[in-house]
Amino acid sequence: MANVVMLGTLDTKGAEFAFVRDRLVNAGLTVTLIDCGVLGEPTIPADIGREAVAKAAGSDLGELAGRNDRGAAVTTMARGAERVVADLHRNGKLDGAISLGGTGGTSIAAQAFRGLPLGVPKLIVSTAASADTSVYVGETDLVLFPSVVDIAGVNRISARILANAAAALAGMIGASRVESIDASPLVAASMFGVTTPCVTEGRRILESKGFEVLTFHMTGSGGRTLESLVDNGLLAGVLDITTTELADELVGGVFSAGPGRLTHSGPEATPRVVSVGALDMVNFGPMDTVPAQFRARNLFVHNPSVTLMRTTPQECAELGRRLAERVSALNVACVVMLPLRGVSAIAKADGPFHDPDADDALFSAIRAGLDGRIRLIEVDTDINDPLFAARAAAELQHLIGEASAKPALRN
Repeated sequence: MANVVMLGTLDTKGAEFAFVRDRLVNAGLTVTLIDCGVLGEPTIPADIGREAVAKAAGSDLGELAGRNDRGAAVTTMARGAERVVADLHRNGKLDGAISLGGTGGTSIAAQAFRGLPLGVPKLIVSTAASADTSVYVGETDLVLFPSVVDIAGVNRISARILANAAAALAGMIGASRVESIDASPLVAASMFGVTTPCVTEGRRILESKGFEVLTFHMTGSGGRTLESLVDNGLLAGVLDITTTELADELVGGVFSAGPGRLTHSGPEATPRVVSVGALDMVNFGPMDTVPAQFRARNLFVHNPSVTLMRTTPQECAELGRRLAERVSALNVACVVMLPLRGVSAIAKADGPFHDPDADDALFSAIRAGLDGRIRLIEVDTDINDPLFAARAAAELQHLIGEASAKPALRN
């Protein structure tokens, strides 16, 4: 019988957890209830008590409660809950996880659930589910379920929401498991709308050679997710055509992946082909959201929700320096490729972002800053030319082949 882990603060949400627990049990599931409360007394018994959660975090519950510091309590119990949940999953005692809460409870559960592998059903009914959820979800498949009303009693609205959430989790757990399509080597590719032709052709070529290709949209979360897969050793290689998130990180656009982008090597030293796709642009929302200091810049309405801003030669020089520095520090087999006739669909000749001076600044900085051990390939096409895509795919195949041959050479 499948087991669901329920995790939350049973001093304030006991009745709601009992309601959901009963729905899950009626669906044929067993339930392990974990109490993460600190400051009040639990209103229903737990299977794993708050003392054990605090201990898992290296803390004493009495001392933690005595401080009467809600922030410290949330932080500590989140750390302990993460370890308890990981242990349950590792020991085969967790097939799915669910929680209910406001911002505090959501923070605790999100930290605990984010560590579960992709594909393990995990759901939080949260008052924060209709706001910016990136701080809770991160780069995972965690589902945030809007509570609509506050989680403060079981009423005609909350009962329906909580029942639906329980049914959703039960359905995910009971669904037929989707097995891997095959055992093909897994490759990640970075894509944006303005580099789609390149990545599509590269993916086609790689798939024809027996690779399975995961494509990520470089909107901040896409880059972070790609890097997390590298960290977890799940990839044979990365077709990193689109490094545009570096521009948003530098200038302050909405699609920054943060300083971790293009810095992860992974336990297997995952090889990469890196290019400069869409480094000609910084992303903002609708035109009226573009910061005032940028209104006189070269702006292009990509769609009603996205306004693009052309990067300047000075910004491109810094982007080239950063890209070269990060790639040089990767300590993996890597090739950098420069498309000399345009880094995006709108940066080639006659495009609205065509700017040879900016491109020259980008390319010159990469040439000057790249470690001599890393091969630099310059192709006299724009980035979306099929010839560029074919060369990038071929280079990645070569790097992956070399990487896979290394263990055999040591034997």
